[in-house]
Amino acid sequence: MFEIFIKRPVLSLVISLLITLLGVLALFTLPVTQFPDIVPPSVTVTAKYTGANAEVCAKAVATPLERAINGVPGMTYMSSVSSNNGVTLISVAFKVGTDPDQAAVNVQNRVTTVLDELPEEVIKAGVTTEKEVNSMLLYLNIMSEDTTADEQFIYNFADINILQELKRIDGVGFAEIMGSREYAMRVWLKPDRMLSYNISAQDVVDALRDQNVEAAPGKTGESSGMNPGSLQYVLRYTGKKSEAVQYENIVIRAESNGSVLRLKDVADIEFGSMTYSMESKTDGRPSASIMLKQRPGSNARDVINNVKN
Repeated sequence: MFEIFIKRPVLSLVISLLITLLGVLALFTLPVTQFPDIVPPSVTVTAKYTGANAEVCAKAVATPLERAINGVPGMTYMSSVSSNNGVTLISVAFKVGTDPDQAAVNVQNRVTTVLDELPEEVIKAGVTTEKEVNSMLLYLNIMSEDTTADEQFIYNFADINILQELKRIDGVGFAEIMGSREYAMRVWLKPDRMLSYNISAQDVVDALRDQNVEAAPGKTGESSGMNPGSLQYVLRYTGKKSEAVQYENIVIRAESNGSVLRLKDVADIEFGSMTYSMESKTDGRPSASIMLKQRPGSNARDVINNVKN
């Protein structure tokens, strides 16, 4: 074989140039990443059961989902974690080479078959199925020079104006702000007041559901063949409440003597955050920490440059 290249130097030169050309093309086209994607693909199923502990979540949520997901094509193993804050996470691992998009679709189809068996609270909150992105890209800390801007304001500003832009960047597979500081109306119940009025937490929840809804009342005065109407009115409902004062006046119970028990009588209402379990600070200043993960097959260097630009 060596004699061929010795006797034909032109052929050797052409092959060498071809290999060099292919190397130059690969230098600019092959994906570049800090940590190559060598882990098997996995899909994560998330369900939230508000108010339930870990044992209840395991029995009422994790068990039906695991029974339905078990045996999905390409699956190697499955693990689940149920916490006392009502969150259940089920991670399904697949064989190396399995298409993660197709795996997520297969798992979602299995989850759909047992939705009717889950508690009503879980169905309302939603069961999410998404492919897990393991390639960590970078962290961003958003801060403000305005000293009056607190962590809650910075979080929501980043969530509304920055996070959506980051998700649209080509190559970003996952973007999320750490913590849950979304604006929320917090209802802090007073156990002593509830005991004196003989009110349970479920009574408060039912009142909020019944009186804080978006409804379509319809129309009145619509013409008919027997009695034509001259005026037609489109009815409007006040819709969901947006201020603390409106929540305070929600009626919990009406007594036979005409007195009314309102939400402000058994609870304090404030406009706050979804949770207070996590604080984000950079150099002692409030900030919003955004975690970015790389989409498989993308160029990490180009994605980082696009994020910074």
